[in-house]
Amino acid sequence: MTELDEFRQEKDRFFGSHPQSPLTPEQRRSFQGLRYYSENPALRLRLPLDTDVPHDVIVMETSTGDQQTYARAGKVSFTIDGQEVALSLYAAEDAHQLFLPFRDATSGTETYGTGRYLEVEAREDGTVVVDFNYAYNPYCAYNEQWSCPIPPVENWLRAPIRAGEMTFDQKGHP
Repeated sequence: MTELDEFRQEKDRFFGSHPQSPLTPEQRRSFQGLRYYSENPALRLRLPLDTDVPHDVIVMETSTGDQQTYARAGKVSFTIDGQEVALSLYAAEDAHQLFLPFRDATSGTETYGTGRYLEVEAREDGTVVVDFNYAYNPYCAYNEQWSCPIPPVENWLRAPIRAGEMTFDQKGHP
C-alpha cells in the first residue's frame, strides 16, 4: 500500500465517522468513501517557486459570500497536457504551508465545480512539491454550511488535472 493509499483510507475513516467530519450525520450513515483518480506519479511535480511576484493582498470570495485574505507568495510554472500553465500560491497569516486553490478543465464535470485545493510546503532550496494526487475538495463540496475560498481567476487552468479527489457522490458510493 502506498503512502497516498494510506492517506486516502485515513481521510475516508475521518469523513465516515469523526464528529468533525464535514458530512452531515445523514451523509455519514451511507458514506462508503470518497472518489479519487488513480495515483498519477507524473502529477507529482517538484518545481522552483518563483517569488519574484507582487506580494500583494488577495481577497478571495467564499462560497457563503464572505471574504478571506491571503498574500500572494509566489508562483509555479509547468507544462500539463501540452499546455504551459502557471499557478499562484498564497500565504495565510497563521499558516505554515502555502495555499494552492485551483480550477481546471475537470471542474464541474469530473471534479467539484468551484475548484480544489492543495497545501504546499516551501523547501529550503527554493522549490515546492506540488502533488496533485493530494488535491482535495473544500468542505463546502460536501456541506453548504461550510465557507470555502473560491479559487481566483489567475488559478483557473484550461488543462485537466486528473489527480486527487473527484466529485462527491451524495449517495456515499465511491
